[in-house]
Amino acid sequence: MNKRRWSWRILMRYALFQLPALVLLVLILILVRRWVDLPTWFEWGLIAVWVVKDSVLFPFVWPSYERGQMEDMKSNSIAGERGIAEERLAPAGYVRVHGELWQAEVIGGGYAIDRGEGVRVQAIRGLTLLVQPDNEKIRE
Repeated sequence: MNKRRWSWRILMRYALFQLPALVLLVLILILVRRWVDLPTWFEWGLIAVWVVKDSVLFPFVWPSYERGQMEDMKSNSIAGERGIAEERLAPAGYVRVHGELWQAEVIGGGYAIDRGEGVRVQAIRGLTLLVQPDNEKIRE
């Protein structure tokens, strides 16, 4: 089994994403200190707890900070899958693919696809599926 591991680059990316929240916490503590006399140990303790929280969460979330996720998403693409038009696509509307409702747009000419007809996903643009008519029967 090829186990993925985190790198220093991922750790730095995670730390940089956590930094604004830590700075905001320090600014709030500075503002609160103007009106309430907080003990110094409490302020430093709160900052330490915040840093420990981020450190404890890192092992659970580090895969989301990897750069190669777009390639993983492309390999799991639904391009080539079949679906059913939930409404008339002329040229855009909604289709159901694998039980999920997607916004879709017809490509490849001025064809309109009627409600209930089969479609085949050709590509994805953002969150919109680019589809063409599919004459094969769909089993869902």
